[in-house]
Amino acid sequence: MSIHHSPGFPTQGTIPPTRLIAYSVALAALAVALSPISIPVGIAKVSPTQHFINVVAGGLVGPWWGLAVALVTSLVRNAIGLGTPLAFPGSVFGVVLAGLAYRYTRNIYFTALGEVIGTGLIGASAGALLVAPYLMGKDLALSILILPFLLSSITGAVLGIAGLRVLRRLGYLR
Repeated sequence: MSIHHSPGFPTQGTIPPTRLIAYSVALAALAVALSPISIPVGIAKVSPTQHFINVVAGGLVGPWWGLAVALVTSLVRNAIGLGTPLAFPGSVFGVVLAGLAYRYTRNIYFTALGEVIGTGLIGASAGALLVAPYLMGKDLALSILILPFLLSSITGAVLGIAGLRVLRRLGYLR
């Protein structure tokens, strides 16, 4: 009788820290590289590719390494002029909820839903109520950010579902 396990992973099901770092760095680099694919909506630049990366990171590296990916990506995007301060609430809540959803359910669709709720509702609320007025000097109605954040996160979540399905078939998901 043979024991089947995912390629490159230890049989106990944990990912070695060096591999988590490598995956996280690669995801952050990919997110930055895809950053020019964004849609300006008012004072925000919505980026479905960031939400795609968030869903993939939630499944592949989990909520906390995914949070690091989102923070690094947001910092770099802002530093090179491809993002606004709204990139922070627009990515961090979604990836944490996506990662927690995957951790507790192993369900790709719940992972994507975590991204949509985290970004489209919680991230938009934090952006409109905290980031825009205090970091950007703009007073916004919550409705101004919810629709674009929801549309962007839904688009990215659909792409993320496809990405996680491929990773699952290849044996990369725990």
